[in-house]
Amino acid sequence: MNLVSTREVEITVTGRKSGRSISTPVWFIHEAEKLYLVPVKGSDSSWYKNVIAKPTMQISAKGRKITVKAKPVSDAQKIDYVVEKLRSKYGAGEVKKYYSKLDAALEVAF
Repeated sequence: MNLVSTREVEITVTGRKSGRSISTPVWFIHEAEKLYLVPVKGSDSSWYKNVIAKPTMQISAKGRKITVKAKPVSDAQKIDYVVEKLRSKYGAGEVKKYYSKLDAALEVAF
């Protein structure tokens, strides 16, 4: 999936209680064969909790959709690294404006 000129991807997760498909746009960091997603409300974000419960999700961008397994980033230093990359890509002011908690990230290999 070529994400060079893409600012956000759409993820579709399965609701942990409802079982329904839920889609939401997400900013991302792309490094090598991995994608890092940072939820705007950190570990309190519903979609993040859904992915923890059911790690299979879909990522859509530029008319292409892939199914992947996401895993939480458990190392606090790695989360800080991803957040810094997010600030570099989107701007520290924008990240501050939209993100209320920066304690979680997901890693997706594809």
